[in-house]
Amino acid sequence: MLGVLWSLVTPLSLLLVYTFVFSQVFKARWSVEISSPSAFALVLFSGLIAFNVFAENFNAAPRMVLQHTSYIKKVVFPLEVLPWVGLCVGLITAGISACLLGLFYLVVVGIPSITVLYIPVIMLPLCLCTLGAVWVLSSVGVFLRDLQHGTAIVTTILMFLSPIFYPLSAVPERMQKIIFLNPLTPIIEMIRGALFFNTAPRPEVLLGSVVVSWCIAAVGYWWFMRTKKGFADVV
Repeated sequence: MLGVLWSLVTPLSLLLVYTFVFSQVFKARWSVEISSPSAFALVLFSGLIAFNVFAENFNAAPRMVLQHTSYIKKVVFPLEVLPWVGLCVGLITAGISACLLGLFYLVVVGIPSITVLYIPVIMLPLCLCTLGAVWVLSSVGVFLRDLQHGTAIVTTILMFLSPIFYPLSAVPERMQKIIFLNPLTPIIEMIRGALFFNTAPRPEVLLGSVVVSWCIAAVGYWWFMRTKKGFADVV
């Protein structure tokens, strides 16, 4: 009945819970400027928006090809474009959430810095990383039908291994290397820095993130094109 509003109701409901738990119970803090619950919620929401673009596609990937079996058996269709469709849907949902974030940002923080213009560029490695993961999982999901049960676990692990609910500086130095193995970590950090701390992304970090994400996308695409010939035999 709510239609497109569900794309706002769901993340906002989780945001209220996460904001209470991490700002009031666990007392997570980014800086003095972001000590109020409202500002904390905005910082949290910005990380969730970026993460959800990846997570929604990641969770849907194992069923993506199986939900379009007619494209395999009855028509000639480039199945490799399905992850692009899912990514576009995720970006549209993120855009709706970003509009809501921008509205509250103006009320709580004020006019954003010019560094906010870096965010579309920072989103590039996020899109590449998402596409690569979806290409792999959507092809493997055709052969291993139980894969969809494992992606939810991996998504939860990645969520807590990403600096969404806490600043990276709060992580012990010896553990930060582990957190940086997650390709989403530098992306979320750069988005938050551009939006709240008026800092442009470091060129080496941004370039490294793009290169790693492009490699993930290239490997994922290669794997999908190599395995899709066998889809018709198992569907």
